[in-house]
Amino acid sequence: MTASRNNSKTVLLVMDIQETMMSYLPDPKPLLAKVKEAIEGARAANIEVIYVILSFRKGHPEISSRHKRFSRLKDSGFMFTEGHEGTALHNAIVPLEEELILHKKRVSAFAGSDLEMVLKSKGVDNLVIAGFATSGIVLHTVTEGTDKDYHITVLSDACADPDPEIHEFLTRRLFQASCAVMTADHWVGSIRKVDPSGTDTTLL
Repeated sequence: MTASRNNSKTVLLVMDIQETMMSYLPDPKPLLAKVKEAIEGARAANIEVIYVILSFRKGHPEISSRHKRFSRLKDSGFMFTEGHEGTALHNAIVPLEEELILHKKRVSAFAGSDLEMVLKSKGVDNLVIAGFATSGIVLHTVTEGTDKDYHITVLSDACADPDPEIHEFLTRRLFQASCAVMTADHWVGSIRKVDPSGTDTTLL
């Protein structure tokens, strides 16, 4: 299979790399560096990059008081609302004009977003995942995505969690049962931009 054909069926999901989210890490710089490495590698290999962020309308009408995790956001009155500075992608991450930013309403990247519709319209089979937190959006997206029959690769060092032990358990143990796990540089090294003859190949 040629790289161009394979890469057209692959998307890099950059998930919850938002200004407020990064404040939960003691030092977000290592994560941001690896996410940027993955983005640059994807672009060089003609792999589409899609950003997924947590974002609600003013007043959080999408959040039920019964939702234990998100009811606290509703109480805040402003957290992760559209237009709020903390909702935006972190300033270290700059999407290209043509790259999509999708808004979700729950933990999984699929929940309350039109991600699945976009993936189906593009004929995507392979999801490569970078994001925060490993125990949040990464875990929930892996679980839902594998049940939807996507082939998933988690970039272990382009994901992070406030609890390093949980991150290690998920990336070294749990995810291994249902998807591929590799470092960002390993993945970037495994994809190559197809030459004009179309004879180059890629591993995803």
